[in-house]
Amino acid sequence: MSTEHSLELSNLRPAEGSKHSNNFRRGRGHGSGNGKTAGKGHKGQKARSGAPRVGFEGGQMPLYRRIPKRGFTPRNQKEIVIVNIGQLEQFEEGSLVDINTLLEAGIIKARKDGVKVLAKGKLTKKLDVRVDMFSKAAEEKIKALGGTAEEM
Repeated sequence: MSTEHSLELSNLRPAEGSKHSNNFRRGRGHGSGNGKTAGKGHKGQKARSGAPRVGFEGGQMPLYRRIPKRGFTPRNQKEIVIVNIGQLEQFEEGSLVDINTLLEAGIIKARKDGVKVLAKGKLTKKLDVRVDMFSKAAEEKIKALGGTAEEM
């Protein structure tokens, strides 16, 4: 694995050369390299049909059931992208700020389920902001400078 990438759950891969292709034909004679026992070795539970499922530990409570479970993820949870009012300072005076301009400026990476502007930071310019949601304080700060805060 190269050293330039950080090791995270999202980019784990087996070491180069450690995995073998699983697309060879089994039980086609000794010349195939997988004749006779067809790659299952000699006898034993795993050589027979009906071998135990993945994660089965011979009747011992399996790991996935021994470990405590925490929290839950609601099925209808919305993922709102947050923009702080201080991040809008980079736009020109009097310009229109909407989701497309926020994407172009790199302030947000994706729209997801909505974009909300919060009041953290300082705004000194009059802007016309058009996004999905505003906090009350953010809306007041934008309007206090003569701008408009319009929900889509």
